[in-house]
Amino acid sequence: MAGHSHAANVARRKNAVDAKRGKLFSKLARGIISAARQGGPDPDQNLKLKYAIEKAKAGNMPKDNIERAIKSGSGSKDGDDFEELNYEGYAACGVAVMVCTLTDNRKRTAPEVKYTFEHHGGNMGASGSVSFMFDFRSIFVVETGDRSEDDMMEVAIEAGADDVQMDGELATIIADPTEFLDVKEALEAAELVLLSGETGYLPQNTIKLETEEDAKKVLKLLDALEENDDVQSVYANHEFPEGFEPD
Repeated sequence: MAGHSHAANVARRKNAVDAKRGKLFSKLARGIISAARQGGPDPDQNLKLKYAIEKAKAGNMPKDNIERAIKSGSGSKDGDDFEELNYEGYAACGVAVMVCTLTDNRKRTAPEVKYTFEHHGGNMGASGSVSFMFDFRSIFVVETGDRSEDDMMEVAIEAGADDVQMDGELATIIADPTEFLDVKEALEAAELVLLSGETGYLPQNTIKLETEEDAKKVLKLLDALEENDDVQSVYANHEFPEGFEPD
């Protein structure tokens, strides 16, 4: 499957995880609260909540935090309602960007996302302007340990996944979005260390950034978008230059 290394992006995020852990947990909690508010507190009866909980677990969110978020969402119905909204646009060098948000105020979120694009040399496009370049998939990043690529492929196939992308000691495992829970359970049963698990967007093709300066421009935009509290996930179809090491 074509695409830049999702694992490399996850590894970069993990390097700064201590500083950003609170923000990450806040975003994961927002997803749980929204799901519980919409469909109730029982994950067996509320598939959206079950996915939100599993994503939080994959992000190493403590059990107590998860339970508090479920109670918060299912307790009072007087809180703000959240909307799932996607924004699309371009970064420098024509890199396509998908921004997934969960917001209680679209009149706040849309201008902020638009400003972030423009402030960092990009531009926000209309709905559908870049989404056709991405596929919605289940995406897992795991530590390979001492497993070879053949070993990882065998584990992935047995788990029901479609593809594996190796990147040193990490591997990205791709599956159909409807198979998220089954594949996650199978990977854990195979005793793989799961660094992240989500349903999200993978690019069909990538744009190779030629210079370190271009890479830094794109990275600054993606990081700025992720800093927004309303933004849940950011996906792009870039590929870093050979040897580029993000800070």
